[in-house]
Amino acid sequence: MYNRREVREFLTSRRAKITPEQAGMPSGSRRRVPGLRRSEVAALADMSVEYYAKLERGNLAGVSPTVLEAVARALQLDDAERAHLLHLAQAADGSDALTRPRRRTSRTWTARRSLQWTLDAITAGPAFVRNGRMDLLAANHLARAFYTDVYAAPGNQANLARFQFLDPASRRFYPDWDQAADVVVAILRTEAGRNPHDKDLHDLVGELSTRSEEFRTRWGAHNVRHHGTGTKRFHHPAVGELTLAYEGLDMAAEPGLTLTIYTAEPGSPSEEGLRLLASWAATQEAISPMRQASS
Repeated sequence: MYNRREVREFLTSRRAKITPEQAGMPSGSRRRVPGLRRSEVAALADMSVEYYAKLERGNLAGVSPTVLEAVARALQLDDAERAHLLHLAQAADGSDALTRPRRRTSRTWTARRSLQWTLDAITAGPAFVRNGRMDLLAANHLARAFYTDVYAAPGNQANLARFQFLDPASRRFYPDWDQAADVVVAILRTEAGRNPHDKDLHDLVGELSTRSEEFRTRWGAHNVRHHGTGTKRFHHPAVGELTLAYEGLDMAAEPGLTLTIYTAEPGSPSEEGLRLLASWAATQEAISPMRQASS
């Protein structure tokens, strides 16, 4: 039933986003719903209205790739949305069982020594491993310093989504907070389609929906996206403004996990900022044993 609701709400939300003009159809003057009508999507996908209505009610079990492609084309889905629709269809008929990432939680997963060595060998920028729930599972020294606010509050549980929506410090850390919030929710929504049986993910979404109206509104939009590369702005409490490029790499040896590396443009103020961050982190590590000894 959860999968059917996901399918229904996803297809309905995508249909509402396409105007008749965008679809090359007459707009008319008497429209009671935003976007396209079911009959118009059915016509664009070359299927009966009854059959498309069945799909939009959430019945994707057994639907052929040809039909899914026709629906994706009619709704003008981008690559991330097409992949999400395919994952929803696979979950509906159970064919995702073999391709689904093995269940992982931040409480039990431990990075292999060789993986941690690899992370620690990256010294010019923050590097970390996360799962689809946005748990920080492993990090190099610079990433731990970079996300100092995330790790500082136990309530965040080293989770970037909790930090984004439940920790006031995120408003300072992300100058483009709304954009960052959109990305976080889109990643979680993508993971929900790819791995719909993850109880920890359901619990996280339930917690955020209950405690954050900002999250609840975005979750209801059903937006998904691929998050592989780009540029982001940050404001770190110790070194100030940073503009960093990032690359997200799927880990072949650890299905469902992503290695992310942040770097700065050579010769830029942000590169100098990362050097200052590394120095600050080293100072903090040197001070920490002294504090423990004196306490």
